[in-house]
Amino acid sequence: MAEPANAPVLPDGNGGFDPCPELLTEGEAVRYLRLDTTGVRDPRQSLRYYRERGLLRATKVGRCLRYRRVELERLLERLTDLRKP
Repeated sequence: MAEPANAPVLPDGNGGFDPCPELLTEGEAVRYLRLDTTGVRDPRQSLRYYRERGLLRATKVGRCLRYRRVELERLLERLTDLRKP
């Protein structure tokens, strides 16, 4: 079954895009938020920063942190609201 034209996508790191899962690994979350394109040495630190400040919630699955796509969208909304004049 083909993905709808407006289905969320995730940069694949090679200039292309893949369908975006509902539950993302740390690396996928970094790519989803495009933190890997900002020139930051360790973009995972940005995810940790947002978690520690209560702006982003992660889910622990086994020993790994995962990020629900909806939580990443909420983070973007919160960051946008914080920057409104």
